[in-house]
Amino acid sequence: MSIANILVESWRIAWLAMRSNKVRSILTTLGIVIGVTTVVLMIIIIQGLNQSFKGEISILGSNTLYIQKWPWADSDWWVIRKWPDIGEKEYRAMRTHATLASQVVPLVDTRRPVAFGDKRLTSVEIQGTNSEYLSVSTFSPAYGRFLSEIDVDRNRNVAVIGYGVRTELFPYRNPIGQHIKVGPHQFLVVGVLEKQGAIFGQSMDEVIFIPYGTLLKKFGGHRDWTLVVGVADASQLEDMEIEARGIMRKARRLSPGDRDNFSLNKQSQILEFYNKVTAGIYGGGIVIALISLLVGGIGIMNIMLVSVTERTHEIGIRKAIGARRAHILWQFLTESAFICAIGGAIGIAFAYGLGRIIDKFLPTAMPFWVVFLALGFSASVGLFFGIWPASKAARMNPIEALRYE
Repeated sequence: MSIANILVESWRIAWLAMRSNKVRSILTTLGIVIGVTTVVLMIIIIQGLNQSFKGEISILGSNTLYIQKWPWADSDWWVIRKWPDIGEKEYRAMRTHATLASQVVPLVDTRRPVAFGDKRLTSVEIQGTNSEYLSVSTFSPAYGRFLSEIDVDRNRNVAVIGYGVRTELFPYRNPIGQHIKVGPHQFLVVGVLEKQGAIFGQSMDEVIFIPYGTLLKKFGGHRDWTLVVGVADASQLEDMEIEARGIMRKARRLSPGDRDNFSLNKQSQILEFYNKVTAGIYGGGIVIALISLLVGGIGIMNIMLVSVTERTHEIGIRKAIGARRAHILWQFLTESAFICAIGGAIGIAFAYGLGRIIDKFLPTAMPFWVVFLALGFSASVGLFFGIWPASKAARMNPIEALRYE
């Protein structure tokens, strides 16, 4: 008999054995079901979070450096609060001396009420910037235009509104050419931005951009700036970081032994921190899953030992009519792997159903490789824990097996 025929016959016998002991087979697979459900659910949640997170931080740009007072990573708040704010002096220094920068863009912000007619938003983020901001961000005008160099040079009262502001204030009319009230001041709307979504739970569409000089003039000049430095290629970002550190230290007249009193932030810092957090979640989930699979595997082994004992007479008959040790071994190994694979399939189905529910609260994603991985791993558990019962059955003496009652 060929190996293919042996495997087909083993699968057929395994299926018949499962059908004849339905309750026992179901109870046997519970540990496998729990373990696979845990692993698959953990993977689809983290995959969903990964996709969502990478989409969100793409707004920050992989070829962009942010010069700020506060670092994005863990910080010594008590020390950093005493650092001087970043302002026009640092901006002018970067504009003059940064040779690797394709753009140096200032960002200053405030929050103000915004109104048009009888519609009013109590607190909207107002960002002051220059005409180059679009080149270092993912924003782009849906219609109208962005700030021009003339707007910035002359500190004009013009505004580019986000998608959310447009929806709230101008649900039924074109906002271009209309005047909105930002705080106590009138601004002419010259553009509307495309929808951006949210980053870390904060909407990027509830925003208004105005010339940074206008913001400082109308809403107060003592503010902490962010300098957004763009490079032509992401491979230049590390060199840009070195150059920016030198320029900032010189602008602030820091001695060689002095600590930096500013922060250089970039997208990769957030990604590294996120990967550390998710690695811990992966590790914890794997430990829980392995414990569940170990318990399930021991259960499989015990049930298979019982099955071997119950079917001793059957084994004797099969050996008496010519079945070899390999045939008996493959029969019980296949049965064990088959039971575990069924448990894995049920676990995948449970995880998928739970994932659909969780997706209403957290993003989830279930790649195809997870299905094959879960089924393959489940079958492997069955093969591993089925070795002892299968070898015990294969070693039976046919004469003694036939006498067993």
